[in-house]
Amino acid sequence: MSARRKLIAGNWKMNGLRADGTALAKGLAAKLAAGPAPACDLLVCPPFTLIVPVVEAVAGSALAVGGQDCHAKTSGAHTGDTSPAMLADLGCRYAIVGHSERRTDHAEIDAQVKAKAEAALAAGLIAIVCIGETLAQRDAGQTLEVNRSQLVGSLPDGATPENTVVAYEPVWAIGTGRVATPAQAQEVHAAIRAELVKKLGAAAAAGMRILYGGSMKPDNARELLALPDVDGGLIGGASLKVADFWAIAESC
Repeated sequence: MSARRKLIAGNWKMNGLRADGTALAKGLAAKLAAGPAPACDLLVCPPFTLIVPVVEAVAGSALAVGGQDCHAKTSGAHTGDTSPAMLADLGCRYAIVGHSERRTDHAEIDAQVKAKAEAALAAGLIAIVCIGETLAQRDAGQTLEVNRSQLVGSLPDGATPENTVVAYEPVWAIGTGRVATPAQAQEVHAAIRAELVKKLGAAAAAGMRILYGGSMKPDNARELLALPDVDGGLIGGASLKVADFWAIAESC
C-alpha cells in the first residue's frame, strides 16, 4: 500500500461569479465539518477573482486553496499577470502550472512552465506541474515520449515530494467525457515515476504524488484511484458541484 496521501484537486477554470464560488466553497467546508473527512488532501483552485472569498469561506477547514497559474517573476511590468507571491499573500498554498489549456491557449512551452514552477516553490507554494499528450500524439504512438519530454523540461529544480506534484492529463480526455482506461493511466503514471527516479532518485520518486487529470468523475474515480501509481485527481467539471467533488474524494 502506498504511503503517499492522495490529493483531490479541483480546477474550477474560468467558471463562477462571487455568489457561485462562495456557495461552492462553503458547501465543501460544511461537508468537511460534518465529517468524517475523506482519506485524502483536498484542494480547490478557483479563478483569481474568487480566491479571496473562497479563502475566507473555507477558513478553519482542511480545504486548501490554490491558483490556476502564476508568473515566473515576483513583480514588475507584467500587465494582467499574477505572481506566486501574490497568490501566497492571499492565502493560497498551491499553484497549477503548465495546464494543457495554458500550453494551448497561451503557447506556453516547457521552459516557461519550469520557470513558473520554480517561482512557485520560491514563494513557498506547492507546484502542480501538468503534462500530457494530445490525441494525435497518442495515435502516433508518442504518448510515453511526449510525457517524459514534458516532465524533464517542466519539472522545477529543487523539486521534492513536499513541494511538487505532477499531474498527468491526457489532453484528449479533458472535458470530452473520454477517459483513459485504467491500463492506459497506469502505464503513463508508471513511466512518469520511472523518469522521476532518474531525475530525483528512488526515494523522492516514490514519495511524489502523480495525479490523473482527464475527465475523472464519481463513477470512474474509485477504479482510477485504486491504481498503484495514481495518487489523486486534478478534477475539472466535476469539481464545480459539491456532491460530485465530494464523491470523488470519498473514493479515496
